[in-house]
Amino acid sequence: MADKETQVVVIGGGPGGYAAAFMAADAGMQVTLVDPGENPGGVCLYRGCIPSKALLHAAKVIFDSREAEMIGLSFSGLKIDHNRLRKWKDDVVAKLTGGLGQLAKQKKIAYIRGEAFFEDNRTLRITTDDGQKSSLSFAHAVIATGSHPVRLPGTDIESEHLLDSTSALDLKTIPKTLLVVGGGYIGLELGTVYAALGTKVEVVEMTEDLLPGGDKDLVRVLKRRISETFEAIHLQTTVKGMQEEKNGIQVTLQGPEGEPRKQLFEKVLVAVGRRPNAGNIGLENTKVKTNQRGFIEVDEQRRTAEKHIFAIGDVAGEPMLAHKATHEGRTAAEVIAGRNVMFQPAAIPAVVFTDPEIAWAGLSEAEAKEIGIAFKVTRFPWGASARAATLGRNEGLTKLIIDTDTERLLGIGIVGPGAGEMIAEGVLALEMGANATDIGLTIHPHPTLTETIMEAADIFHGSATHYHAPKRKK
Repeated sequence: MADKETQVVVIGGGPGGYAAAFMAADAGMQVTLVDPGENPGGVCLYRGCIPSKALLHAAKVIFDSREAEMIGLSFSGLKIDHNRLRKWKDDVVAKLTGGLGQLAKQKKIAYIRGEAFFEDNRTLRITTDDGQKSSLSFAHAVIATGSHPVRLPGTDIESEHLLDSTSALDLKTIPKTLLVVGGGYIGLELGTVYAALGTKVEVVEMTEDLLPGGDKDLVRVLKRRISETFEAIHLQTTVKGMQEEKNGIQVTLQGPEGEPRKQLFEKVLVAVGRRPNAGNIGLENTKVKTNQRGFIEVDEQRRTAEKHIFAIGDVAGEPMLAHKATHEGRTAAEVIAGRNVMFQPAAIPAVVFTDPEIAWAGLSEAEAKEIGIAFKVTRFPWGASARAATLGRNEGLTKLIIDTDTERLLGIGIVGPGAGEMIAEGVLALEMGANATDIGLTIHPHPTLTETIMEAADIFHGSATHYHAPKRKK
C-alpha cells in the first residue's frame, strides 16, 4: 500500500506543470504537485525565461542611454552595480515564484518539494529535499520534467570559468571577455546582456548563420546590429578543445580557413541546446516510450503509451517553449477532467529577445517552399514606418507569407524593437484563418509599429499607403 494517494500528480512545477496542476484543481480534482523548487516555477522562472528577460531589460536601458546622443540627449557617468542588478533580478524571481506558491495554496494543491520516480505505472517514490522517502499512488500523472543544457564534447571540463545558461544568469562577476559557444537564441540573448554590461563578447557558431533554421531576412537585420555590439561573430567555426588557464579558458577554434587557432577568454558560455529530462525518473517501470532523441512519445491529447500518464513541455518534444508547455498542460488537465480536447494549435509563436527582437509564427518562407504550396511573400521595411522613425529604429522588417489562391495568412515574421509583443496579432490571425484583406481592413492605431502588419498585408494587393509595391496580377 502507498503512503498517500492522489487523483492527479504533476511531476515538475514549470510553466507546463503548474498550469496543468492549477487547471486540474480548478476542475475540482485532488492534485499533488512535485518539484524540487521552494515554490512552483521551474527552470523558466528560476533559471531561464524570467531572470534572463529581467537582465535583457537592463541591457535595453543601457543601450538606449548610450544611443540617446543621436537625438540630442547625453548621459554621463553611467555606473553599473552588478550586485544590485543581480539582487533586482532575484527579487523579480522571488516575487513571481512566491505568488505561484500562494496560488497553489489557494487552489488547495498539495505541494511536495522533492523528486519523483515511477516504481510502477500507478505508484511514485517521492524523495523530499530533506532525504525522506515515501510512496504516492495516483489515478493520473502528468510528466512535466523539462530539459537540461547540452554539453559539447571537449567542453566537459570542470572550471569556474565555464558557464552554462543557468550559471551565466548568476552575474557573480562581469568578465572582460566572453566566448559564447552557440549562435542560437539562448547564446545571443545572454551575449546581449554581457555586451551591455561592458564585456567584449564573441560568438562561435558551427553553421553558416546565426539562429540556425531562422528566416534569413529576419536574421540578417539582427546580425547587422549585433555585429556592432559584439566584438566578433565566427560562423562555420567549431570548438576543438578547451583548456583551463589561471585567468580563464584557452579555446581552440577551427574556422572555414581550416587552421586551428587558440584564444584565451576569461569566461566561456556553452549554449548549444537542451535535452529532455526523461531519464532517471523510472519510465522503464512503465509502458511510457521515448523516441531516439529522448522525448516522451505522446498523442494529440498528450497521452503516453500509458493512457493515464501524460507528458507535456520540453520532455514531450519541440519546440521547447514555456508557452507551448502551458497550453499542453492545460490540455492534459482538461482531458483528465473528461473533456474531449486536443492540442492542435495553428501556430506556436517564438521570440528571440535580443536587440532587435525577432519573432515568428506559422510557416516560414523555407517551409512554405518545402511543402510546395503557392504563396507570396510581402515585406514592409520599417524605414517606411513613422513610429520606427520616432524611435530612431528603422532597421526592422515585417514579413508575411500569404497563400496566393485563398489569400490566407500562412506565416508571419517580425524583426525590430517590440517584435515579441507584436507577434500575438499574427498568431491570432493564423488561428482565426484571417486573410490579407482581413488584416488590411483592420484599423491599426497610428503611429504604431503594429501598422507594419497592416501595410504588409496591403502590399499583397499592391495598395500599401506608405510603401510602393506593384499591384498583384489577378
